[in-house]
Amino acid sequence: MELGLIGKSAIITGASKGIGLETALYLVGEGAEVTICARNEDRLQEAAAFIFEKTGKEVLYVVADVTKEEDCQKVVQAAVEKYGRLDILVNNAGTSQAHSFEKVETELWRQDLDLKLFGAIHCSRYAVPYMRQAGGGAIVNVTAILGKTPPASSLPTSVSRAAGMALTKAMSKDLGKDNIRANTVCIGLIRSEQIEKMWKNQAPDLSWEEFSRKDRQIPLGRIGNTEEAAKVIAFLVSDAASYVSGVAVNIDGGLAGTL
Repeated sequence: MELGLIGKSAIITGASKGIGLETALYLVGEGAEVTICARNEDRLQEAAAFIFEKTGKEVLYVVADVTKEEDCQKVVQAAVEKYGRLDILVNNAGTSQAHSFEKVETELWRQDLDLKLFGAIHCSRYAVPYMRQAGGGAIVNVTAILGKTPPASSLPTSVSRAAGMALTKAMSKDLGKDNIRANTVCIGLIRSEQIEKMWKNQAPDLSWEEFSRKDRQIPLGRIGNTEEAAKVIAFLVSDAASYVSGVAVNIDGGLAGTL
């Protein structure tokens, strides 16, 4: 399938590892000009080197903390100065915080919302004018299935992810007139550093394949991988999804209890 990404300029936040890095790799492979950002410069350099090793193409990397509005602006400006345009934004920065209500202090609420919600708000705010200049664009906010059906001890992540879904729907309504699409992907269990630590701590004698399939309630029977998430994100930001906006796509192997 022709995705129509050649020459498009994309920003991916939280792209030094995991889904963000895999998405950057995939978009570069499809011909996009990619800017990646994260807080850790060493890991960003490693990510850029990894992408170059795999594709022979360079990416722009910018050290940025998306909880700071000025850093969000800095990333957008750097991408536009480098590539002359901006077409795609993937708001991927985030961590998993899962606690019961009474254990979540006020400061943790603020930190989580600053990272996952306001990071997406600020990056999008600075990106939209350039997308409008380019004649349109695509925004994907990475959220999680627990934002749709929060289980016990899922705070503050379930709340910030639910807010991210509401933000996405509202953006799709407000920005559609400018041919700017907004969608969200709701992540289930995808292989990550956190899950790999769980594997090493809980079942070091099992192979990854065995651990991935052990006692899971996932209909497809296994934990997903980052490439599977990246492919869905790449589709949503591509011309192949030119009439798709305002949707929340589960990437969870069927785990969620709702559409």
